[in-house]
Amino acid sequence: MRDAGVIKDEIAGLGLGTSGHVDHYNGRVITNSNLPGFTDYPIGERLESATNLPVSVDNDANAQAYAEYLFGSAKGYDNAVFVTVSTGIGAGIVIDGRLYRGVTGTAGEIGHTIVDPHSTVRCGCGNYGCLMSHASGLALPQVVRQKLRRPGVETIIDFTQLSDGEITGELIGRGFTQGDPLSREVIWEYGDYLGIGLQNLFQTLDPGVIVVGGGLSNWGEPYLDRIRSRFYQTAGTMLAHPLEIRRATLESNAAVIGAAALVLEPT
Repeated sequence: MRDAGVIKDEIAGLGLGTSGHVDHYNGRVITNSNLPGFTDYPIGERLESATNLPVSVDNDANAQAYAEYLFGSAKGYDNAVFVTVSTGIGAGIVIDGRLYRGVTGTAGEIGHTIVDPHSTVRCGCGNYGCLMSHASGLALPQVVRQKLRRPGVETIIDFTQLSDGEITGELIGRGFTQGDPLSREVIWEYGDYLGIGLQNLFQTLDPGVIVVGGGLSNWGEPYLDRIRSRFYQTAGTMLAHPLEIRRATLESNAAVIGAAALVLEPT
């Protein structure tokens, strides 16, 4: 801190956003299917011990939600949901201007809601048919290879020469722009699944706005329009007010800004 020109006495505390199920109240990572080795991990305690500063730990989706609520696309709404669609899928919930975390701090894990009860695709959590296993960056290689096994599939990308790590959201986005039929099918399918997931959120929480962020939101307006279309189709006449589905404003900065702002959250 001294090397960076920061005086320790001027620091209110440290904020940390991380993936997985997080016990915000005790600063612990409960489980993390994306980061092995962090199950029941006291990360807040470890950081406080190392820095002698108060530490606020939360799920990264909560941190991003708080940032979008304070400074981004959800500003001006007392009730909002932020959904991050990246390696995994999660949501941060703001009710009456405050983050809602639930009893243990794990509210908002929309990625582990079931969107296809007949699915044969297993999620990292152990269940089948989770939204995360059908619409996340982590699922892309499996989804693409499953489609490649169908007879007569059309694509301009030689996926057979690519490793799983090379089948990314960026690649699928470029394929979509170049007119690749398989990439288009993947993006439409991902949009449909997320639209169903957002409809479930609407039925449960009835927020004023839903903000979509994370790496896969870089697929842009065609993807967002597909999400909206499936959402409005599924919600139908049950939608009593014009709920907005917006793209996140703060983009890749949301997690850092939100994590920093956690230490300023009213108690």
